[in-house]
Amino acid sequence: MKKTHLLVIDPQRDFCDPDGALAVAGGTADMERLAGFLDRNGDRIWDVHVTLDTHHFFDISHPVFWVNGAGDHPDPFTILTRGEVEDGRWRTTNPQFQKYAGDYVRKLEENNRYPLCVWPPHCLIGTRGHNVAPALCDALLRWERKQIGMVDYVTKGSNYRTEHYSAVQADVPDPADPTTMLNTGLIQTLEEADTLVLAGEALSHCLKFTVEDIADTFDADQVRKMVLLTDCASPVAGFEDEGSAFVQAMIDRGMQTATTADLTL
Repeated sequence: MKKTHLLVIDPQRDFCDPDGALAVAGGTADMERLAGFLDRNGDRIWDVHVTLDTHHFFDISHPVFWVNGAGDHPDPFTILTRGEVEDGRWRTTNPQFQKYAGDYVRKLEENNRYPLCVWPPHCLIGTRGHNVAPALCDALLRWERKQIGMVDYVTKGSNYRTEHYSAVQADVPDPADPTTMLNTGLIQTLEEADTLVLAGEALSHCLKFTVEDIADTFDADQVRKMVLLTDCASPVAGFEDEGSAFVQAMIDRGMQTATTADLTL
């Protein structure tokens, strides 16, 4: 049997619900289309992997971690530059993390990641926003029931000292925390797929870095087996260009694209 794997990145309520903490426009419809695709094609999908963004309230990318000279926390969507952190315009609320923070923003640049963005607290452990979007959650349960199998849920992001957009490694891996290092187990499993179907949120961030990191471990033939469902992934508002550039760059590397209506498994 041909092995088709479905990899869904962070299909959670905080991203997909219109009132989610970090709502992505179009997220609800993306997950409804993906649920229909899974229902129609479930018999031909060998394995399903779902990543879950998983955060504490105290996190390096949340406002509470940072403070300025006036004692104010940054507003959500503030970009903290390396210079602003190094010269103390933005300091860590807990002074013990200040040296670490300076090293961190430098390593972000070295790792060719996005500059540090302060996000609204989202996908907090134990909250409604951490849950999978309802339409897709129901479809995943139907797939498990029919296939007598288990969805592979992969959590990432619970280390408060680093961002973890990519599902397979943190933006700045923490040597003391294996969960932030390259997830070779997941990558090796994905290597076994004949077709790797990709979907999730957000196109401009977590999906982008996950796909890029996986592709960087694949050879050219393996990249060509990747298929992005373009109607099941949307960018964060204001990052549309980054999402489009990512898709084109991956197409240039050999990745395929399709919609849920025209992909035949």
